[in-house]
Amino acid sequence: MAGPIINDTPVKTKEKRITIDPITRLEGHGKIEIFLDAAGNVENAYLQVPELRGFERFCIGRHVMELPVLTNRLCGVCPAAHHIASMKTLDAVFSATPTPTALKLRELFYMGQYVHSHIAHFYALAAPDFVLGPSAPSNKRNVLGVVDAVGVPIGAEVIKHRSYGQKVQEIVGGRATHPVFGLPGGVSKQISEEERVKMEEMAKSCVEFGKFTIKLFHDVVLANKDYLGLIVNPDIYYLETYYMGMVDKNNKTNFYDGDIRVVDQTGKEVVRYRPSEYLDVIAEHVEPWTYMKMPFLKKVGWKGFVDGASSGIYRVGPLGRINVCTGYTTPLAQKEYEVFRKTVESLGVKGPVHHTLAYHWARVIELQYAAERMLELASDKSITSEDIRGPFKEPKEGVGICEAPRGTLIHHYASDKNGLCTKINMIVASTNNYAASNTSVIKAAKSMIKDGMVSPGLLNKVEMAFRCYDPCHSCGTHSLNGGPALEVTIRRKEGSVLTNLKNY
Repeated sequence: MAGPIINDTPVKTKEKRITIDPITRLEGHGKIEIFLDAAGNVENAYLQVPELRGFERFCIGRHVMELPVLTNRLCGVCPAAHHIASMKTLDAVFSATPTPTALKLRELFYMGQYVHSHIAHFYALAAPDFVLGPSAPSNKRNVLGVVDAVGVPIGAEVIKHRSYGQKVQEIVGGRATHPVFGLPGGVSKQISEEERVKMEEMAKSCVEFGKFTIKLFHDVVLANKDYLGLIVNPDIYYLETYYMGMVDKNNKTNFYDGDIRVVDQTGKEVVRYRPSEYLDVIAEHVEPWTYMKMPFLKKVGWKGFVDGASSGIYRVGPLGRINVCTGYTTPLAQKEYEVFRKTVESLGVKGPVHHTLAYHWARVIELQYAAERMLELASDKSITSEDIRGPFKEPKEGVGICEAPRGTLIHHYASDKNGLCTKINMIVASTNNYAASNTSVIKAAKSMIKDGMVSPGLLNKVEMAFRCYDPCHSCGTHSLNGGPALEVTIRRKEGSVLTNLKNY
């Protein structure tokens, strides 16, 4: 199934600035600016996020009970993650204890989110690079090109199982996109036995599709020597960072609840914290050329776009989670985790896996885990109980954290006695990863662009450095210093640049 070899011979550019705009196959908007020195080598590169949504500002003054519905409008790809984080935050704000049934329904709903999101990224956003090849023509590097390469029947299975994840969200959450069932201490809707059986059947099919996807990954990606060479190349897609992710008491991955564990470059645990303690661990750095902040570990400090033990940059998401955990609680995902660890150890990796493209392997393992966990929960007949709401008290301040498909997601609200929001802070997964993804782009650009020689395929390989993070830039943007950073490019009639104006 590997794509054909494409003639993508680099040619020498006379430009000192290379712009990739827009960057592709991500949620939201972004561009990459690459600056070359006199010799044509890369001086620096920037992964810019030029959009601003500003949700934190216009949520102030709204009733906190509205926030699960308001904040999930941040994104059409991961609204379920914001809905879950928001309702967990309301649990803390109202000192509410969800019932066992409510907890199971929340997690079942959330596994549907993981199934549909991970399928979308693996097959539609990432697969064009390793099924068709990084240097395939740009008009072929898309989901239609993938379907053409792997066959329509496989494409149909992809669409079907992604829809199953969305249908589970619709049954439990009220809507497939922008759900409406979250309440402090529980959920708003009881499900019927007929709905439970329907979800159980869909989950069984998703488990089988997870197995198929793992086999496809082995057959198409790991069996492709050229692509495997990119994965393990320490000069291009490799960063030695800290890692962060949610685990249970046994350090097994958990997407819904647990402690947040941080390990260093050797795998040693450096901190383990509960949601209310996140400000003791994380600080945020601001650059004037982007609307997205850059979190870092407060006790290590911000050292710029570099990796290593002295840099506070950390990574979240599938690679972060697989590096902080000791495995999974479901059998098929655990089996593949053991294959993953055995494989990387055979390559000399004893601790965390720092190879950035390994995000893709970790993601398909998580797809298998989510499908298995969805089946466990859908098979539990107690989820049809009418006991779906626990007691709650007067509002105050609270923090909720869950693991979004893209990584650790933090919501923090403060409320007055009338329930009106007086403060809100959100650190989303793509924000947590922003410093690392920008560093990855810099390293990839410096490694591959030499003597001014560039090609479309080579520039796509630079994009691959951020794409594996599966970024959601819509979720992550915040206002900086009270106002927007603005840059205007004025061009002559024929298209050449006359001047650039900026207010920073």
